[in-house]
Amino acid sequence: MNFKVTAALAALLLAACSAPAPPASEEVSVTGSYEADAMLAKTLPDIAGELAAGTMTSEGLTRAYLARIAAIDEAGPRLQAVLVTNPDALAQAAASDARRAEGKALGPLDGVPILLKDNIETLDPMPTTAGSTALKDNITGRDSPLVAGLRAQGAVILGKTNLSQWANFRSNFSMSGWSSVGGQVRNPHMLDRNPCGSSSGTGAAIAASLAAGGVGTETNGSIICPSHVNGLVGFKPTVGVIPQDGIVPISPSQDTAGPMTKSVLGAAMLMNAMDPGATDYIAALSPDALKGVRIGVLRTAQGSNPDVLERFNAALAAMQGQGAELVDITEFSLPAGFFPDSLLVLEYEFKASLNAYLASAAPAVTTRTLTDLIAFNDAHADTELALFDQDLFTDSDALGPLTDKAYTDALTLIQSAARENGIDKALAEHNVSVLVAPSGPISPRIDPVNGDVWPDWAGAGWAPAIAGYPHLTVPMGDVHGIPLGVSFFGARNADAAMLAYGYAYEQATHLRPEPHYLPTAEARPEIAPAMAK
Repeated sequence: MNFKVTAALAALLLAACSAPAPPASEEVSVTGSYEADAMLAKTLPDIAGELAAGTMTSEGLTRAYLARIAAIDEAGPRLQAVLVTNPDALAQAAASDARRAEGKALGPLDGVPILLKDNIETLDPMPTTAGSTALKDNITGRDSPLVAGLRAQGAVILGKTNLSQWANFRSNFSMSGWSSVGGQVRNPHMLDRNPCGSSSGTGAAIAASLAAGGVGTETNGSIICPSHVNGLVGFKPTVGVIPQDGIVPISPSQDTAGPMTKSVLGAAMLMNAMDPGATDYIAALSPDALKGVRIGVLRTAQGSNPDVLERFNAALAAMQGQGAELVDITEFSLPAGFFPDSLLVLEYEFKASLNAYLASAAPAVTTRTLTDLIAFNDAHADTELALFDQDLFTDSDALGPLTDKAYTDALTLIQSAARENGIDKALAEHNVSVLVAPSGPISPRIDPVNGDVWPDWAGAGWAPAIAGYPHLTVPMGDVHGIPLGVSFFGARNADAAMLAYGYAYEQATHLRPEPHYLPTAEARPEIAPAMAK
């Protein structure tokens, strides 16, 4: 889409510029000067508004982001969130400034620097690697449709972000945020904490103010979880709303790209550019969007951690204060074999879709099938298999075509359980418009020995992921400096409504925490005295 700055958008941009800064959750001792300055700490709508007003230039802003990437991503705390910066970024920024000077801005995003997860193709001279050295020469020279949409609005493609290798679909024993190309992404809130994945680099980069906004991808949790643990707004649209072309795939039935930003308005602005349809995601945003809305509270997915429950119940109270009616849901049943079948579907679809993608990769790429990739990893085991194996690769490669009855039966089972017998049923039986739950548990420490070791899970992001339905996470505070999000998900194609509900909650709370780049939890003043005696 190519929306102009409508009166509604102009009003929201002005409101965003005057919104209160997110509060520091508690007083902390900062060990370094890594916090972003006033200009770079702004949200995407703030930045778009200032570019439109002429109070900053795209070239100056882009130079500042590039300098910040060098200072804290490649040095300092070494977040390792950005794999590569675009050598054409400054030229794109200068072109944007020239358009604005002539009164010919392409749209609200003109001159706004955006980072892309490195499984998304762009015609800029950067490879699309999915975090693997097997694709280090995959410079395709083509834009995925979502990037074409961003470019049509004049967005500056700043660079590519690190990710959990192969979008976290190589091993059951993987470590979120690690790739052989970029190493381990660090969470800017607490550097030893899991940044989650697979869009870990985008999450860490946007939280750390390395760009105005970012794009991630999700198959099951890969936008929501890194947004949740990095203190961001993350939106997974209905599958198919944003075209999947030009994205290294896992699952055509579940894959989608989506925005990761500091605000719901910023996410809506990116959706307007990336969605080629006619929906204006900004039009429905209102602080009153929750008034009279019946909300289904998934008590079955709230977990047992008292700190998570405290923040979740406070979020529910805020929604109630905005005029929402809360309805507790204490049952959400699943058929036997649901989760094993959900993995089987991914394995079947991964083999078929990845083989198709590799067949059209850049000419310099030598791995043209999943079988080739397995052999490549074995031949480069010291690099590719240094921390965990490739059991998901080998399991997938052993499967047959998508006409196999095992696949079609499993797909039917999991989609019906997540759709008509899951989300749709819960919405209808309880007469609610949206379901809410925590977006996940408190992020654990990075563990290169055991791989990901998460606490008992909170949230039900698997349901909208497998259903292919929209899912939004919005910050609901933090626990000892570690961010938490609250999830809004609902019916197929109710994308604009989910953003509207999240926007109303966000405007009532403003609970996005700023990162403080602490090395560990032991650096927190309320924890340190108890740890050392």
